Amino acid sequence: MCGRYALYGPISRACRQFDVDLGYDDFEIIPRDAPNPFGWTDRYNIAPTQSAPVIHAAGKHHEILAARWGLLPRWIKEPGKLSQPINAKIETAAGKPMFRDAIRRSRVLVPACGFYEWQPVAGGKQPYFIRPAGGEVLFGFGGLLERWNGTDGEVLTFAILTTAANDLVRPIHDRMPVILRPENYAAWLDPGITDPGLVRELASEFPVSRMEAYPVGRAVGNPRTEGPELVERVGFPS
Repeated sequence: MCGRYALYGPISRACRQFDVDLGYDDFEIIPRDAPNPFGWTDRYNIAPTQSAPVIHAAGKHHEILAARWGLLPRWIKEPGKLSQPINAKIETAAGKPMFRDAIRRSRVLVPACGFYEWQPVAGGKQPYFIRPAGGEVLFGFGGLLERWNGTDGEVLTFAILTTAANDLVRPIHDRMPVILRPENYAAWLDPGITDPGLVRELASEFPVSRMEAYPVGRAVGNPRTEGPELVERVGFPS
């Protein structure tokens, strides 16, 4: 599964990587006080039920939206009586009522600097931070977006798709987020691609050579903790 992740650094990096147009000619001069309706700020411990940025198709370029982590399909009448899943298995999502509409027509990319997984060890669980090798780029997780209309207006919600762990993650956990290869971003976001088989092909295994994992402190287990120290490498035990 994927239950915690981090997103930090300049928005310009995401704009370049995910072809987002914020209306500025030069990404490097985006003012710090520019309108930020999607809540882009340094986050080292994004947890379920929190709002986070997602990348959505918007014509020639893509757009950033703020959505709550925990999927709420539009057809739900009483959301309080329903578990709102944070993850969906790529292998089965197309066949489940909760996910089948979104995986066909409303896929998003969830930008992340990395994600956390916990490995059982003597005396508890050791968290690891798993990120792109070198940490210079972002992951683009495969996500599903739903728009639910409530009494207070439209609510955007999302879930992160998961897949079987690759060789790097498997010693830590048996599942991991679907991580899209950059060459597949445009097709993944294309609402015209609705065939579940093709969607599965776009979510092919992300190369181990482009990832790294290292242990971090156990403070990340508390969703109320924040700060860059959460992604700092530690020795054993932590």
